[in-house]
Amino acid sequence: MPRRSSRPDPASPEAPTASKRRASARLSAAEPGVKRVKSNADLTLRQVKSTTSKSKYFEPEDSDEPDSESDASVGGGSSGSLYEEAKEESPAEDAEPEELSDPDEDAKKKPSARGKQQHSTGSGSNLIKGQELWREGVRAGLEPGQEVIIAKPKAREAGKTPYQDETLHPNTRLFLIDLATNNDRQWLKAHDPDYRAAKKDFETFVDSLTTKIAEVDATIPELPVKDLVFRIHRDVRFSKNPLPYKTHFSAAWSRTGKKGPYAAYYVHFQPGSCFVGCGLWHPESEPLALLREDIDENSAGLKEILRAPEMRREFLKGVSDDEDAVVDAFTHHNKESALKTKPKGYEADNKNIKLLRLRSFTIGKPIADDELTGDDAQEKIAALVRVMEPFVSLCPIYRFPISLSRLCPPLD
Repeated sequence: MPRRSSRPDPASPEAPTASKRRASARLSAAEPGVKRVKSNADLTLRQVKSTTSKSKYFEPEDSDEPDSESDASVGGGSSGSLYEEAKEESPAEDAEPEELSDPDEDAKKKPSARGKQQHSTGSGSNLIKGQELWREGVRAGLEPGQEVIIAKPKAREAGKTPYQDETLHPNTRLFLIDLATNNDRQWLKAHDPDYRAAKKDFETFVDSLTTKIAEVDATIPELPVKDLVFRIHRDVRFSKNPLPYKTHFSAAWSRTGKKGPYAAYYVHFQPGSCFVGCGLWHPESEPLALLREDIDENSAGLKEILRAPEMRREFLKGVSDDEDAVVDAFTHHNKESALKTKPKGYEADNKNIKLLRLRSFTIGKPIADDELTGDDAQEKIAALVRVMEPFVSLCPIYRFPISLSRLCPPLD
């Protein structure tokens, strides 16, 4: 019988003893990307100990439907949101659960959502009181859920003074004062009813005044209002002044209306700067050359008209009946655009050099606001037109039409 060897058989090695590990450890070693998930019991305990986080910007409204969190607690299950589980921090194991508050006491401490919204709306109305919300960039100080309702603008009430065709209403003057303070497109758009009422008031005044001017000067035809009244919009394309609107209403009467080659009568309605005048303002170079030629050859007619008593009293500040005095007063009125030296083609010692330096030939008289808005305003204007009529019609420099000329004052 063969002897059994004490050496171990290499063909049948003894299997190594496997170490006992938990199934969760083997699962973690095999799949390192999988995180450990605690049981539902642990999650339920964590939800009880942790404080539910709510957004401070959201206030739930009163509803008859049951709350979702209360339903979940009654059923014993969790919400199932992984985001909530990851966001909650694990409390200490020895921490005690928070004491639950009485819902009745909480209701007494916290006002309802509806009451809170009403309170915020009232405070917002106090913040926006007196602010011009139509302006761009104005902050209303509103809170979420608040609204601001801007009433549609209306024109000023006529008050005790009714609108009439032959007078200017006080509201028209008030509109021009407001426009001078708020000269921008947004303001005028927000106060369009006031602008429409003032514009119509001035146009009816001009229309009724045309008849009285035509009675004094037969060369003035009865033209429609659109050919007499200047627009309120300024041409800012080539101007350094960016303001979009004029702060006055104005109209001109001539043989061709506000535009044309003839001298014209002019009415200017601006609070604090109202006036009535006539003449030519800044004619072009060719007509101006003809004017200077006519003055140089025949200046006696112009000086005679300027020496008239009514002309000196109304437009030349009551100067004496002297030829040099009336010429000085007339040139002083037009000195703003006059030449500092002699014009080309004339000598400096010319006897009419003061008149030849002029580039505008106008006369005018300031009128108080209450006079232009008074009941007898048109009668006063017609009386001044009667004094100016010889200057416009019979003066030698206006015996022929002046083409390509502009009226006084500037149209822009």
